[in-house]
Amino acid sequence: MDGGRPLGSRAPHFIRRSRPLHLSWQVAVFLAGLAVVVAGVIMLPLPGPGWVVIFLGMGIWATEFVWAQLALRWTRRKVAEAAQKAMDPRVRRRNITLTVIGLAVIAAIGGWYLWKYGLVMPWKIKDS
Repeated sequence: MDGGRPLGSRAPHFIRRSRPLHLSWQVAVFLAGLAVVVAGVIMLPLPGPGWVVIFLGMGIWATEFVWAQLALRWTRRKVAEAAQKAMDPRVRRRNITLTVIGLAVIAAIGGWYLWKYGLVMPWKIKDS
């Protein structure tokens, strides 16, 4: 799935050779990934691509940390399984049927509301 890349640091060789430089590199990568993940978490309730940004932050961490690489591999595997399951004709047919029923119910409720009240908003309805 991920090209069989080995786990571990992808820092340039000259950085990995020096322990203090490599540690500084890891701190910088961690802080950059943390900033992106925090921005994604903030975007979850707000307009914006929250989950995409969170996974981008995880991708930044995965350039340096094995735990993030393993988490991303697991996530990719689960997404691929879900996509495969969603392509099953029975599941697709069920999802389409449920969507059509849901839209019909919403249309019926909307039609009843318009028949009963017209285009008047609920807070302007006069007591009869």
